[in-house]
Amino acid sequence: MSKIKQLQADLALLAVTFVWGVTFVVVQDALSGIGPYYFISIRFAIAFAFLGLIYRKRFARLDMETLKAGFIIGAVLFAGYAFQTVGLKYTTASNAGFITGLAVVLVPLISSVTTKKLPGPAALLGVTSATVGLALLSLGDNLTVNFGDVLTFFCALSYAGHIILVGRYAPRHDPVLLAILQIGVVAVISMGCGALWETMPGHFTRPVWTGLFITAIPATALAFLIQNSVQRFTSPTHTAIIFIMEPVFAAATGWLVAGEILTARQWVGCLLILAGMLVAELKDSLVTETQVKEAKGT
Repeated sequence: MSKIKQLQADLALLAVTFVWGVTFVVVQDALSGIGPYYFISIRFAIAFAFLGLIYRKRFARLDMETLKAGFIIGAVLFAGYAFQTVGLKYTTASNAGFITGLAVVLVPLISSVTTKKLPGPAALLGVTSATVGLALLSLGDNLTVNFGDVLTFFCALSYAGHIILVGRYAPRHDPVLLAILQIGVVAVISMGCGALWETMPGHFTRPVWTGLFITAIPATALAFLIQNSVQRFTSPTHTAIIFIMEPVFAAATGWLVAGEILTARQWVGCLLILAGMLVAELKDSLVTETQVKEAKGT
């Protein structure tokens, strides 16, 4: 693996992670001028059109099984974005960023239920650390839980389920086509929810346009293209560490842009969540790399 290509891949993935972290504040601002479901639907409709145009020839491979898989994964992905976007109306971008990152440590727990096998020591340690961190971050002085934090936790559960479903279906289907279908499903379901429960604004405010500009193409369509193009040039360990920076970028943006302040207790909680994510993800990545090297005889 070329060191230069790996460095370029790491920097590209870091840029993607930065955009994802920034979107928490951007979306929070946008929701002052549009309902969450309509925002999600427009965001994903633009991303679907963009990717569909680039990969239009892939649709020739579409079959019923791929369509079914895309709908299932897309429905779970919609749940994740819906919980996250609605949750941002009731919590801070910093909290949302760290709680969303819990998906990393929730994956082994959900997998253990489906496989009926207990997670390994590293996963259990990661879950324990992240759980304590979540309590310190989210619980108020009177031990009450913020409603937005609860919604965002369900977002993390949904994202964890999405990761597991992608791992199950992607090897059997065209991954690019599967991703485009997921995005389309999110757009359609969101539009339906918006039509039922929200009113489309007569005009879009500047924060709404800014939110759509940043999230539709850079944070959804381009992020997908970049990740799938460069991740093969870097290691799973590097990718894991880079992606864990997302809640850090979210907290930094919340502080710089929105003036969000975390207490000392909340900072300790954030650090425990990051430690739990790193332990759970890094351990699995190192195991994967070792297996690959052994298979290659290196």
